[in-house]
Amino acid sequence: MNLARRKRRQHPEPIIALIDVVFFLLVFSMLVGRMDATAPFRVMPASSESGATMPGGGETVAISQDGTLALNGREIGEEELLSALATVLTRMPDRLIRINAHRGAELRLYLPLVAEIEGLGAKDIVLVVTPEGP
Repeated sequence: MNLARRKRRQHPEPIIALIDVVFFLLVFSMLVGRMDATAPFRVMPASSESGATMPGGGETVAISQDGTLALNGREIGEEELLSALATVLTRMPDRLIRINAHRGAELRLYLPLVAEIEGLGAKDIVLVVTPEGP
């Protein structure tokens, strides 16, 4: 009688244990590591008010979608705008400057302008926004 030996069955690699180890390392690194760089000083993000009444008075700078500027309803060039605002801020340093930019206007059109207006000595600059509807 010839009895054939049964072939040894190969055991699969213990992949489940490897997955557990990798998952453990991932969780550990997420808990211990920083996900983003923190500033070496305290940073207070800007705040916005929704539904608050817009303060009256001040100067209104309008920026169209293509970057055309207007001051208090009159179209004006950038140099003339900055000159007019410098004159106003010299007389009234606490004067409110309101910037009303078209929703399609790119940030590159008005953020440098905001910096220049701040450089003129403006203390209050308000960016007028319209909240998204429901």
